[in-house]
Order: sequence, then structure tokens, then C-alpha cells
Amino acid sequence: MGTWRGLQVAFVLGSLFMVLLIIAYWEDVGRPSLYPFQDLKHKSLLPGWGTKSTTVSPPSLSTVQVQPRASVNAYNNGNLIQEDTAEKTEGEEQVKKGGNERRREEQEQEARKQRIVDVCSGKEALEFPGRARAFEQIPFRELDHLIVDDTHQIIYCYVPKVACTNWKRIMVVLSESLISPATGRPYIDPETVPADLVHNSSLHLTFAKFWRRYGSLSHHLMALKLQRYTKFLFVRDPFVRLISAFRNKFGRPNEDFFRQFGSVMLRRYGNVSGSLAESAAEAFAAGLKPTFHQFITYLLDPQTEKESIFNEHWRQVYRLCHPCQVKYDFIGRLETLETDSEQLLKLLKVDHLVRFPSGPRNRTASSWERDWFAQIPVSERRELYKLYEPDFKLFGYPVPDSVLHQ
Repeated sequence: MGTWRGLQVAFVLGSLFMVLLIIAYWEDVGRPSLYPFQDLKHKSLLPGWGTKSTTVSPPSLSTVQVQPRASVNAYNNGNLIQEDTAEKTEGEEQVKKGGNERRREEQEQEARKQRIVDVCSGKEALEFPGRARAFEQIPFRELDHLIVDDTHQIIYCYVPKVACTNWKRIMVVLSESLISPATGRPYIDPETVPADLVHNSSLHLTFAKFWRRYGSLSHHLMALKLQRYTKFLFVRDPFVRLISAFRNKFGRPNEDFFRQFGSVMLRRYGNVSGSLAESAAEAFAAGLKPTFHQFITYLLDPQTEKESIFNEHWRQVYRLCHPCQVKYDFIGRLETLETDSEQLLKLLKVDHLVRFPSGPRNRTASSWERDWFAQIPVSERRELYKLYEPDFKLFGYPVPDSVLHQ
């Protein structure tokens, strides 16, 4: 009996102790007085506490205002006074300026994309080959400029003479498709990727290779990737791009381009009789090299494309990248290459992995148009504009009145 009564007393005293402990906890929660009950080497025993850190939380300081270190403060009659808010104001202005700049960039992108929609839908009353066809109707061989990176879910349509060497470098790094002989590992810095190697088609997976790889599933897979991946391209003023292509391929000896195109121009439009020099270097040394006028005549000659499709360096962008069939998420311009590239890398969520290569840019400027076209008859200039008018309209480049009406 005495034992039973002792147990009852112990139970009552234990219950009272637990009640007092609970009261003490609810009064002092957040204060350090009860923290010794918590095992600091493990997660908190209370739900929602200590889930992200194993360190002890400091006492509540809700009654104290913590001022930024950059601000200078003083106490006057017991009141906290902020004497200098210049740095805070400057920071707020920078944040506001950055926000405004991002909005302008986003608005510019929307305008560029809407421009393509308007032209492709027929609002501009401009007809051009392939405008209204479906993507499935595009032959596989015409999809060879759409490079796919499955790892980062990116599709890039490269346009020669529009920073494509550097963008191909970035795609090589992201896809890890080229091993550096110096390290035995994939390149990680786009600037170190050899420029002459990035144009090797075997390095890049393009839509043109899908049929051989996936067979009858090709169109279904391409449709899924076009829907889910981020798609981009870069463009430039069409006439300036032509000048750049001519300077690069015919302004100095280039054996391949001289043999395939330059010699044809000289024979057809240069009044060159007999046999030409065997090499471009010998022809150039003898003063036999294509002129810009001969190049333009070659582009306008209907016989040219009857023999072979335009080379990619002067083929129209709408024929390379099919903007009426591919809904691009980003349209960059060479004229705003630096800012567009920075914005795009953030959009692709790879800005922490790569940066756009620095170095000399293509120096062909739009201000050169009048000088380069000075020897071209106005009738031919206008005919050339009609040939490239879809690119002018699609990508928002103004009509070169100074060239067409000089």
C-alpha cells in the first residue's frame, strides 16, 4: 500500500514538473536558456527548427535596427539618425537602371520576333520561296545549319559572316565534342578552340543528320526539340554581310573559293580568255582576281543557282534558318553583338559556364556600303535588293536608300 501511494506521489510530482517545464518553454522560446536541451550535433528535435544549419541560433534581436555598413549613422537625443544615404541612393539607382535596361532588352527581343511573325504571316505583302510551307516540307539537306545541343537544350542556327565562328566555339565547349590535345579533355574555354576546327561539320549534330540517325522518328524528334529547346540565331545587314563575304573569300587568295567560284566569275564576266593560273596565289600575283562587281553579277545571274545552290556565305538567312517555320526565342544582331551575347548566355543559363570570346570583330561596317556599291549600276543594286529583300524585312533592316537611289 505504501509503495502504491509512493508511486502516486511521484506521478503527481512528475506531472507538475512537466507542466512547469512546458510553461517555461513557451515563455522562453527563442531564448538561450533552454538550448542545452537540444543536441547540437544533430538536427533540432522540434519540427521546423534547425533543418538548414546545425549551429545554435542567436537570441532574437527584433528590437534592434541593423544599418548597412555603407551608411554613416549617429545617435542624437537617443534617436538613430542616418547622416549619409548617398551610397544607398546610388545603389537603388543602379538597381533601377539595370531593371530598365533589362525591360528594354526584352522589349527589343519581342519587337524582333513580332517582326518575323508579321512578315511570315503576309502582313508585309512580301512573297518569297518557302514563306508558307510547313517545317515538315523542308528537305533535310536544308536543315544543316541548325546545330543541336541536347545537354543544354539549345538549337543554334549559324549564319556565316555573323560571328558564327565564336558561337560555334561556344557550342563545341557546351557539347564537349572536341578534345584539347594539351589536356586530353574537352575544351572548356571557347577562346582556346581552334577557329579552323569549329567549321568541321562532324563536330556538330544538326537536324540534317537526323534522318541517318533516327530514321522515321526524325520529324517527331525535331518537332519535340523545336518545342522544348531554346532556339537562337544572329543576323546582320544583308548588304554588309555580302561585302564581308567578298572581302573574306575573294579579297585575298583562297584556293578553294577561287577554284570553285572566282575562276567562274573571271571567265564569265571578266573577259578572261585562255586558261587561268593553276592557283589563286598565281592568279592574284598576275592581277587576275574577281571584282566586287563581278561578284554581284554572279549573284544576279539566273544560271548561277541553276548549276548549284548559293554558297552558305552569301545564301539568304531565310533560306539557311527558316524563320517562318522555326519560332526563334532569341534573335541577335551583329551590330549589338556584345550586349546581345551577354543577354543570350543568361537566357540559355550557361553564363556561368562560358563567356563570349573577346578579340577583333569583323570590321566591315554599314558606312562602307556607298563606297562598295559606287561602281555597281543602280539597276543591279535594286535587283540585288529584291534578291535579299526578305532578309531586310524579316530582321528589320532599313531599305538602303543611299545605295538604291544614288
